[in-house]
Amino acid sequence: MNQETLNAHRLLCPLPVIRTQDKVKTLQAGDRLTVRCTDPGAMHDIPAWCRINGHKVLETKAENGEYVVVLEVA
Repeated sequence: MNQETLNAHRLLCPLPVIRTQDKVKTLQAGDRLTVRCTDPGAMHDIPAWCRINGHKVLETKAENGEYVVVLEVA
């Protein structure tokens, strides 16, 4: 299992989802990706994208103006 982090700070919708999609294409099933954003919409958009594409959301959290989504690649 590989653990990667994607910095999507200062990107606005739909760029955090697009960058997440591009990064996931480079990963293998079972890998984990932590996406760090400053756009609060990503807390809804990335999990919705994961559901559509079969990836598993392991954690979402918001702290100090940063929004974090941890997902497992299907």
